Amino acid sequence: MKEIDRKIILEDGSEYYGYGFGSYDDRVCEIVFNTSMAGYQEIVSDPSYTYQAVVMTYPLIGNYGIADDDFESKNITIGALIVRDYNDMPSNFRYTKTLSELLEENQIPGIFGVDTRKLTRSIRDKGSRRVLITGISTSREQGLDIIKNTPEPHDSVAKVSCKKRWYSRTSNPRFNVVAIDCGIKLNIIRSLNRYGCNVTIVPYDTTAEEIEFMKPDGIFLSNGPGDPKDVAPVIELVKRVKGRYPIFGICLGHQLIALAYGAKTYKLKFGHRGGNHPVKNIASGKIEITSQNHSYAVDQESVKNTGLDITHMNLLDNTVEGLACAPDRVFSVQYHPESAPGPQDSYYLFEQFIRAMKEAKDNA
Repeated sequence: MKEIDRKIILEDGSEYYGYGFGSYDDRVCEIVFNTSMAGYQEIVSDPSYTYQAVVMTYPLIGNYGIADDDFESKNITIGALIVRDYNDMPSNFRYTKTLSELLEENQIPGIFGVDTRKLTRSIRDKGSRRVLITGISTSREQGLDIIKNTPEPHDSVAKVSCKKRWYSRTSNPRFNVVAIDCGIKLNIIRSLNRYGCNVTIVPYDTTAEEIEFMKPDGIFLSNGPGDPKDVAPVIELVKRVKGRYPIFGICLGHQLIALAYGAKTYKLKFGHRGGNHPVKNIASGKIEITSQNHSYAVDQESVKNTGLDITHMNLLDNTVEGLACAPDRVFSVQYHPESAPGPQDSYYLFEQFIRAMKEAKDNA
């Protein structure tokens, strides 16, 4: 039997032991957990997990391998992956490589055999913390010193955003959308294509003048990693273009819209990650089952007198899940409608964006 060769050291001094897979690099990350029962490839390839070590609460991971068509990003930037049982012999006719091979190729450490139930309860009770994934020979004192002397990153969006514009076109397009890439998931782009949109994906620091030159029918603000206050270029962009184009924001995009209108954001104790969050649509009264992945939320009290209305609320913890400014044709949600957890509860949001662009064109 394989010997224990890796461990996790949390900044509170607690340690968890296991077995390595993927890369054997040492890594300091923020530790979070995800409650999804499937979709580990989408999680590993989601740019919103940049610099984060993700604990999977579902016990068996790796059993269907990695399929070329299921990536959410071209670049893998997750910090680390922590699982209970890892399966390195996938049973899936679509798989082209194992999860361990993918992590090794991208220098991402994995560790299995960990008591993920205990670890998840620790994150739930004490909150997200910084951790070191390292070899068994690293002492607790050495690990804590490494964590203490590793600066916290504030360049997450700059790391994952595209470096130059690129295009995703569809047949018989009706609208042209500029998507601000803060770490955009490919399924969002595919969803916009399905609704008849040609999409131009641009770097997060693209200026208002550059976007105006493209003459878009609407602007999309993507999901992404890190603290929204670190993404000043997008906040400034929204301030300058709101009211001139319909704007739709998802996840980080939702938080950036809030900040641009003068609301505030704050960090959650352990965030929302998984596909089982009930959200109430205030206008319709309907409850949507949503997929979420974020560490920050919009402060409810700060929304007052900003021109934004709260449109959705999380039924688990009463956090703000949706905002809108009807006169400006601006709206956003904290969750991911393209992830289809309902599975079709939230598709109407893309249709709402289409209607906003059509109305703007008709009234031009």
